[in-house]
Amino acid sequence: MRVRKLEQPRGWAITFAASILKPTLLTATSRTWIDGEKIPATGGCIIALNHISHVDPLLSAHFVYDHGRVPRYLAKSGLFRNRYLGGLLTAAGQIPVERLTRNAVGAYDAAVRAIGEGECIVIYPEGTLTRDPHLWPMKGKTGAARIALATGCPVIPVGQWGAHEVLPPYTKRPHLVPRKNIVMKAGDPVQLDDLVAGPHSPETTAQATERIMAAITAVVADLRGETPPTDRFDPRRSGVRETGNPYDPHRTKRKHTR
Repeated sequence: MRVRKLEQPRGWAITFAASILKPTLLTATSRTWIDGEKIPATGGCIIALNHISHVDPLLSAHFVYDHGRVPRYLAKSGLFRNRYLGGLLTAAGQIPVERLTRNAVGAYDAAVRAIGEGECIVIYPEGTLTRDPHLWPMKGKTGAARIALATGCPVIPVGQWGAHEVLPPYTKRPHLVPRKNIVMKAGDPVQLDDLVAGPHSPETTAQATERIMAAITAVVADLRGETPPTDRFDPRRSGVRETGNPYDPHRTKRKHTR
């Protein structure tokens, strides 16, 4: 398992977080990192992953950090409301996102600036844990595509599997025994040059989003050794909540009848 030395400055918040989280993850899980050298060693880029567990950000940060980059996340704004956690996240350069609101444009602008400054932005294009019953990547949001089209930066698809065994979706008690193996694999950059060069219309953004999700899904399928569904799961069409626990009967949207 090849790793790359971290060259860029970390700052106190990243140093503090790494000193606590990395030893914890090394103890709690085993890891199989594949093709992480496909993450650019320098320069602005997007790492786009599938989302299957609430521990994903910790594990993907480990993967990205092990390959020489400091990850900058687009994280839900609620995390920043905690006095101490919010201070740490802000000092670490993480970017708050107010999901499903007009204020999300602020996160877009911040991400574009960060990429212009050579940062590595980590995004879960699905926007939340997948609602697909079998944990396949579902229909993506357009944020990653819009940032990629605006900046022309490389988008590296990363597929991951195993985090759901550590902490199943929408549960609070981790399963640490027996020790779980986390597998992450980076794919080749998503081909978006033709779309970057053309007009950035809603249709272009939709095409870029689908290419990103298709690339992630292909890597996940390779890790799972299975064939993904022909049609990507769409929460809106299925009448499933786009945020929160979709299995909570008191918070689930009424299923569409058409």
